[in-house]
Amino acid sequence: MRAIGTARSALLLDSDAAFGVALQEARTVMSENAVADAQFMSRALEIAEYGAGHVAPNPKVGAVIVRDGLIVGEGWHATYGGAHAEIAALMVAGEAARGATVYVTLEPCNHHGKTAPCTDALIAAGVQRVVYAVADPHPVARGGAERLRAHGVAVTSEVLRDEACELNAPFLFATRTTSRPFVTLKLAVSIDGAVVDAHRARHWLTGPESRCEVHRMRSEADAIAVGINTVLVDDPALTVREVARPRVAPVRVVFDRQARLPTSSALAVSSKQVPVIVIVDPAHIGASATLAQLGIGVISASSLHDALFALRNRDVRHLLVEGGAGLASSFLSAGLLDRLVIFQAPVILGAGALAAFAAFSPQSAAVAPTLRVVSRAVFGQDLKTVYAVSHVDFGDEAPDVHRTR
Repeated sequence: MRAIGTARSALLLDSDAAFGVALQEARTVMSENAVADAQFMSRALEIAEYGAGHVAPNPKVGAVIVRDGLIVGEGWHATYGGAHAEIAALMVAGEAARGATVYVTLEPCNHHGKTAPCTDALIAAGVQRVVYAVADPHPVARGGAERLRAHGVAVTSEVLRDEACELNAPFLFATRTTSRPFVTLKLAVSIDGAVVDAHRARHWLTGPESRCEVHRMRSEADAIAVGINTVLVDDPALTVREVARPRVAPVRVVFDRQARLPTSSALAVSSKQVPVIVIVDPAHIGASATLAQLGIGVISASSLHDALFALRNRDVRHLLVEGGAGLASSFLSAGLLDRLVIFQAPVILGAGALAAFAAFSPQSAAVAPTLRVVSRAVFGQDLKTVYAVSHVDFGDEAPDVHRTR
């Protein structure tokens, strides 16, 4: 009996050992699959950017089709109202899509809009698995994952979800609220955090590479805003140059409490070609009559909150604020910033230079909030850093969304 018991124990030990090996192998395979999923989703996120400036108010979406570890098709949402990323990728892959895995940055749509449902095309193509990064927030378009599963397609979700949310942060923000646009503040500063020197002499701080990147950022915004002092000193055009023109040129917005925008300014002169809006205090609305006669839009607002609400009602979903220092501090103080983009030039301006947030109330280092770094990149000699100022929950539920995909 003891011999039998010993044999049984040995068998159990062998069985446990075999199970342990199998479990480790399974974990290894799962780990390898996770690495591959992240790798191919990263590529989908990369090519989604090709639609920047051409698909708004729709999101940027990329898709990659993989079979036997090789990419057999890629596509992205290239034009508003055009083929979705999944359809573009399927057209490239052809028959190679059968039995393949599709990586897409947004859950495949499940409704008839300007195009047929992507879920139908994926099912018809015979794909084996679909991996997506973030759920479609549209109450009509969503449900693609459930439909795919119902037709025997394996579905994996939330691969590189944070990166996908950042890719389309303004779009996702617009699905959460209609009270204001997503607000990005862009500033060019010196190493010591100044925007202009002690003599207030206007000169480029950053190099041409950074300025080109700013134009790219403009191409993705619905509106570009500055304060009236910036207009009076710099007379900017606030147009998109040096990069491909966006489908719709961004509106130019001036925060101009007393309606001082010169009729001879670059903005006023070109207002019939590219729209201009001035934000005027109600007490000075009468002074804006001349601007209105030039075709310039006038918004009467007594606060930043009111101004942003009015801009959102004019279909401004993403507002890019480019300064100056006073306007920057006002947005930060009001808690109305979502992203802060700093281009830091390798110069020191020293004593007397105007600090970027000189008008911002003093903060204790012990309690001042730490901003999350979203990304960093080098443009020429300058360092671009993107900070997340607000915490936006891009949950799946989005009760009030107006979008056509």
